[in-house]
Amino acid sequence: MKRMRINTGKVGLVFRNGDYKKVVTEGVYWFLPFDEVYEYDRTKPFHPSIDLSILLKDTRLANLLTVVEVRDNELVLTYENGNFRNVLSPGRYAFWKGVTEYSFTKVDLSKVDVTENIDANTIVRKEVLPYVRLFVVESYEKGILLIDGKFSRVLDTGVYYFWKNPTVIAVLKADLRQLQLEVSGQEILTKDKAALRVNFYTQYKVVDIIKALIDNKDYEKQLYILMQLALREFIGTMTLDELLEKKESISSYVLATLKDKASNLGVEIRDCGVRDVILPGEVKEIMNQVLVAQKKAEANVIMRREETASTRSLLNTAKLMEENSMLFKLKEMEYVEKIADKINSISLSGGNQIVDQLKEIFVPKK
Repeated sequence: MKRMRINTGKVGLVFRNGDYKKVVTEGVYWFLPFDEVYEYDRTKPFHPSIDLSILLKDTRLANLLTVVEVRDNELVLTYENGNFRNVLSPGRYAFWKGVTEYSFTKVDLSKVDVTENIDANTIVRKEVLPYVRLFVVESYEKGILLIDGKFSRVLDTGVYYFWKNPTVIAVLKADLRQLQLEVSGQEILTKDKAALRVNFYTQYKVVDIIKALIDNKDYEKQLYILMQLALREFIGTMTLDELLEKKESISSYVLATLKDKASNLGVEIRDCGVRDVILPGEVKEIMNQVLVAQKKAEANVIMRREETASTRSLLNTAKLMEENSMLFKLKEMEYVEKIADKINSISLSGGNQIVDQLKEIFVPKK
């Protein structure tokens, strides 16, 4: 006989000639020499040396164990004393009762949505994450969930988790911010066959995500084509001069033309306008020549107008001096003063004759 003590928190499985006989808990026991006793720690999961099904036939042992069955397409999340421990894949598992408090959350992997009550911190643990598909819809986005290629629902801003299984899942996302689309360097012929290039922009916003992503393919490309066609339609009906005079009307026409068509794409046109109208080199040179000629003509008109006004003023002054000898004499003195300002000294010769001449200049006749 041999004596053996099983301590608290331990359990022993007794085998005789390789066959399981019984389970013993804490206490002191006597065993036959050919009995083998295997001790197990009840604070840890039970990993037997023989098939668990054989051991569970012992009712006493079965009452000491919690058995977890994990079938195909299932997972079980294991918690010890309320804390996540690990993930159990398909199989049969046993845990000792009474010492460590175990709890289990069973997951059906054949489903798409994560409907189980699993904390977000747990679902992103490295043990769980391989079984999960994660999608993020940003604050400025909306998403559409497709399951096996079929529309399921609209996803608002948030983080979404789906179980990983053979079901095909896709999330289409659209930016809900105000966006800008530009048509750059678009070559268009006017009504009078003048070739020019136009840079045009449109500001728009996605308002119907289902129309934009489900009912239409590449809504941005379609909107771009609609802008091109509207520009060609409007510019092609106007001559170059008309277009340059009414350049602001392009945006009004395009805005009105695209309103309903853009609505069918799920977008709303907020604003649009012409950034640049670029003329070919030859046309630009001709336009510059015309502009220079126009400005010269305007300058000539102004000069002629000023000359006419000046001549009219001189004529009026002459008439007044003709009628008033005093005024004529004052005008003479004004010009003499101007001449004198430019003379530093005057030398006189010829006697009284010179003085008489000056008196005739400066003294008015009565």
